[in-house]
Amino acid sequence: MLKVGYIGNGKSTNRYHVPFALNHDRVQIKTIYARSPEKTEWDRIPDVAYTNELDDVMNDEQIELVVVCTPVQTHYELARKALERGKHVLVEKPFTTSKEEAQSLFQYAKEKNLVIQVYQNRRYDSDFLTFKKVLDSGKLGDLLEVEMHYDYYRPETPNNTDEFIKHRSYLYGHGSHTLDQAISYFGNPDRVHYDVRQLLGPGRMNDYFDLDLYYDRLKVSIKSSFFRLKPRPSFIAYGKKGVFVKQTEDRQEEHLKLFYLPKGHDDFGIDRPEHYGVLTYIDEEGVYREEKVVSEKGDYSRVYEDVYQAIRHGKEKVVRDEETVKVMELIEQGIQSCS
Repeated sequence: MLKVGYIGNGKSTNRYHVPFALNHDRVQIKTIYARSPEKTEWDRIPDVAYTNELDDVMNDEQIELVVVCTPVQTHYELARKALERGKHVLVEKPFTTSKEEAQSLFQYAKEKNLVIQVYQNRRYDSDFLTFKKVLDSGKLGDLLEVEMHYDYYRPETPNNTDEFIKHRSYLYGHGSHTLDQAISYFGNPDRVHYDVRQLLGPGRMNDYFDLDLYYDRLKVSIKSSFFRLKPRPSFIAYGKKGVFVKQTEDRQEEHLKLFYLPKGHDDFGIDRPEHYGVLTYIDEEGVYREEKVVSEKGDYSRVYEDVYQAIRHGKEKVVRDEETVKVMELIEQGIQSCS
């Protein structure tokens, strides 16, 4: 068993990590640290120790993996401290506040012969996995243009934020999802065009971004807004022979918010037919085709399997260091236009 200690006891830990760690038969949650463990809306997990002493996690020889689920400005310090104590580390995204911090942590982990990785669970979103399946099929022909959207209608969030803080921006918080998806599949772009805005004006939070990543003749557009009453399709891919549109996003988060958890529910996060994407293309005989594409199964517990394999069996990390560094570089460059 890989014994795990969490730093943080909020939404990140309890909604996006714990249900998937508990669903992995070779991972055991031992301890959860929070400054005030009794002040939480989340039920305590049976047989897990809760503490307000950080050293109860950092100095516990049984804990091999420390998971950092705290605000991004604390990630570097806490991850560095865990590495110093000989722990492997999984860090919630965004990984750090800067490219320089990311490079420093990766270098230190190599020196200590330890595994450190960012928690890129969105690589295991159903919509992204389905999108990759369609692209890999070749039915679209040469790929020309891709659109990736991550929209909300939450005007209260920017309206209630009256200052600009770089690492609390929309680009940091959500660009780290979609940028990683793009970099993981398409690689590093040749060039990037940034349109990163504060829709409520200077001095307010960044609440919109539109990034164009160029790969030779392919353009990948990554777009997000807090002011989309109707969200745009999750993924659109245009090729010389067809188009694929996946309207709805992965349903794991939807189920998590309803406390419908993966353990014991085989239909957790599964798309129904009305959620399937539509592939329209001209086949090899020149015949027009239109078909629904059965969605792949999303599963965030696969991140824990990836980390388990890297720690126990020395397998290469699925989320490579250079990919994380590139994502941090793009985010840093993009946010420069805001103040």
